[in-house]
Amino acid sequence: MHKYFQPEHSMKNIVCIVFSWFLILAAAHAQEADKIYRSNIHSVKLHLQGDQLAYPIMRLNSGDQLELHFDDMDADVKYYSYTFLLCNADWTPAQVSQFDYMRGFSNVRINTYRNSSIALTRYTHYMSNLPDKNTAPTKSGNYLLKVFTNGDTSQIAFTKRFLVLDVKVNAGATVVQPFNPTYFKTHQKLQFNVNVQNIKPTNIFQQIKVVILQNYRWDHALRNLQPTFIRQNILEYNTENEGLFAAQKEWRWVNLTSFRLQTDRIEKADYTDKGQTVFVKPEAERNSLRYMYYRDANGMYQLGNIEQNNPYWQGDYATVWFRYFTANQQPLADKDIYLYGELTNYELTETNRMVFNNETKMYENKQLLKQGLYDYIYLAKDKKTKQLSTDATEGNWWETENNYTVLVYFRAMGGRTDELIGITQVNSLANRPAMNNRN
Repeated sequence: MHKYFQPEHSMKNIVCIVFSWFLILAAAHAQEADKIYRSNIHSVKLHLQGDQLAYPIMRLNSGDQLELHFDDMDADVKYYSYTFLLCNADWTPAQVSQFDYMRGFSNVRINTYRNSSIALTRYTHYMSNLPDKNTAPTKSGNYLLKVFTNGDTSQIAFTKRFLVLDVKVNAGATVVQPFNPTYFKTHQKLQFNVNVQNIKPTNIFQQIKVVILQNYRWDHALRNLQPTFIRQNILEYNTENEGLFAAQKEWRWVNLTSFRLQTDRIEKADYTDKGQTVFVKPEAERNSLRYMYYRDANGMYQLGNIEQNNPYWQGDYATVWFRYFTANQQPLADKDIYLYGELTNYELTETNRMVFNNETKMYENKQLLKQGLYDYIYLAKDKKTKQLSTDATEGNWWETENNYTVLVYFRAMGGRTDELIGITQVNSLANRPAMNNRN
């Protein structure tokens, strides 16, 4: 035996390597999507360039750009960087090397920042356009943007989802009223088809995955749908009891574009030399109210102010109180109520949970919000089943305007990633001409 060959040391090295990979994979699986990990981070926006209300979807190898904005309420300068993580269709990390899906540098520093001005509240605003000229994704699919400090990827500040699309299939979708009497008045049904002629999968049921989003919400996305019919190269998805979404109502809203000029949604505001406190008028449950259409942003928010200042580093902040009461002015049994929408990053955390005040007989919650227009709802979570619902707080009406997105993924035989190869989007009012003319 060669004198330098030491089998016991080689085995130890293999064990160490395997254990290290296990820790890396465990950490990756533990990482959540769309999560703010630090309390000093506020107003995180990732969107298509130039449109705050456009979901971050970019085409592979195109000139598409995304904008990233966020505020650090410590009002100092920190060393922020970002990287990408390729994920499968279910948002578990793809088991491939970063070199397989990223071109250029794996970590990119965010060099554009500016201290707040005019605003009473002090903060530092950071922004970046991505992909950067020094790095870009090379595969289509689900991506997690991870922003961290001090060049250390374990010091995560927040994560945000975005999608990279490489169109290889065509898809079409329609929103219809369900025939099932159980859901006829409260739900919307999506029926759609996918033409897979260009990829010709050998095993449709294993290689094709479909995900449906309502208003870009991932918390109740529909997955694992199987085609009802296969007609040559066209997959038809039209099962009566699948593709169903509770329709909800139009989102509640509050206009915070000015803290000086109060809108009719504001009850009062307190001003001090340290900041503003705004009280939204107490709001009741809407499950018994008839449906009424008005234009909303389907849960998203848009930064802005009527003073025409730059909304990113000249917009001010206020502590905003939300109050919600039930018909009998008692807490809902076995349910937690959350303030929900992009304003709370769609997170069901203690910070976003409404707390029942026995003195006022109302649920209450406060948020530090920047000037802008905000959509939100009150979402109920069953304490036992963990089921999320708006049945008790908002009600559901099939006429409600909602946006739906169908995502089509493909995994090649022997492939290790889910490619995003098709997207179609449809609005629930698309087939109702009388509604289409409303402003």
